[in-house]
Amino acid sequence: MKRNKKHEKRVRKMIIACCLCGIILSASTYAWFIGMKTVNVTPFEVNIAAIDGLALSLNGETWSDTVTINQDNYDEEGVVGAGSTNSWSELIPMSSVGKIDTGSSRLVMYEKGSLTPSPGGYRLMASEVQNKGASEIRGYVAFDLFIQNLSGEEYYDEFNVLNEEAIYLTPESEVAVADGGADAAKTGIENSVRVAFAQIGRIEAGVDTATGANARAITCAGGGAANAVSICSRTAQIWEPNDTKHVANAINWYEESCASRANDKSMFEADAYGDFGSCTDVVDGTAYNTYAVNKVIGYAEEVDVYDGADYNGYTQSSELTAFPYFTDTMKIKEGVERPAFMTLAPKSVTKVRVYIYIEGQDVDNYDFASLGKKISVAFGFTKQRFYGEDINYEGPDLPSDVVRYEMVDYTKTGEINVSDKGVVWLEESSQFKVPRGITTFTFTDGGQLKTATATTDDDDTDNLLPEYLSWQIN
Repeated sequence: MKRNKKHEKRVRKMIIACCLCGIILSASTYAWFIGMKTVNVTPFEVNIAAIDGLALSLNGETWSDTVTINQDNYDEEGVVGAGSTNSWSELIPMSSVGKIDTGSSRLVMYEKGSLTPSPGGYRLMASEVQNKGASEIRGYVAFDLFIQNLSGEEYYDEFNVLNEEAIYLTPESEVAVADGGADAAKTGIENSVRVAFAQIGRIEAGVDTATGANARAITCAGGGAANAVSICSRTAQIWEPNDTKHVANAINWYEESCASRANDKSMFEADAYGDFGSCTDVVDGTAYNTYAVNKVIGYAEEVDVYDGADYNGYTQSSELTAFPYFTDTMKIKEGVERPAFMTLAPKSVTKVRVYIYIEGQDVDNYDFASLGKKISVAFGFTKQRFYGEDINYEGPDLPSDVVRYEMVDYTKTGEINVSDKGVVWLEESSQFKVPRGITTFTFTDGGQLKTATATTDDDDTDNLLPEYLSWQIN
């Protein structure tokens, strides 16, 4: 269940809502360390919206509250501008620790070079993805997004995070099994997806943006404007959806393959690995580190894919990093505990390079995950930190912008008419938009009366967090 913050009207507070809504159909992956097969991706769209003081663009010139990018227009000059290096292709499992290559202004990524079974997993070799040329290579989705922030009167032509404003990942953001993807629910393919946001640089809004050329020219070296600011030194923010979710098949694969590893022995010594199956348990509902690749790995490094304190106990592989992702666990925190996702400078246009890929080192990435072919990706941003329930608000009705919602999927058979509890039917997404706290409502579908009822697995029924809700429609 999702809490919707797609805004219906403008309010005083500046809020940005950025929604990526799409279906990756026939999208399968293979454990990167075992198979080198690719993933076919059918078209999906990226729909982005902005409110009050912020505007969005795909070319740095045409600004709007909403923009859309998809497989048909991602490289269309009239949409993304001349010189675009956007990429839309099949997915091949990759690995990244968020470093931005300053020479090419691209995310540094690694892919499987070779793999041989070890006594307790698989010996990993990895090569750097050669995406430093004129265009990205195939194997992931990458596109430029320009965010114009009109708050404030002063543009800071120095890179200092203390000059910037926080934005937050909306709680309804998710990577999930798409409608009709029942098989995917069993393989857990959605649990290995990553979305990286690499901030490349910024220029002054309203001064250096007369044409989109200056915005598109932003690189790690500066860009097409005199006061362009490079921000490539910051690590890309990478979102890990479903950090606590692990399907039974992925767990079984891990338990069969992994064995504990001694820290003081070569992996080729007979007693380097302990009793088979003695790695740390992986349990659904608990988050574990992903030990992402941080450099090229050759045969001499003796890296096992399960190296790490959370898995086989081996902690000597310096080529792997327990990466600090922004996770779904962080996303659902409330009030003062809600962490910022990224920051933007006032009176600026920021060029963000967005990457969607599959993390090969995720413990949920295994060969049989390739059978899960239907997933959906959705995310959004907001500048709003507090909502009514965060401060036990009592008073006049809040504008729709500051009311939290659940989204309830429903496939209709006829014309939908809903009750008067503030529930709205969204025809374009085939969902009901339900104010948080509403646990039942009625509607008619083609004249037939239906009742929607929310249940929770949590004893705190007043809380009704989305991860606990289950809607039944009869």
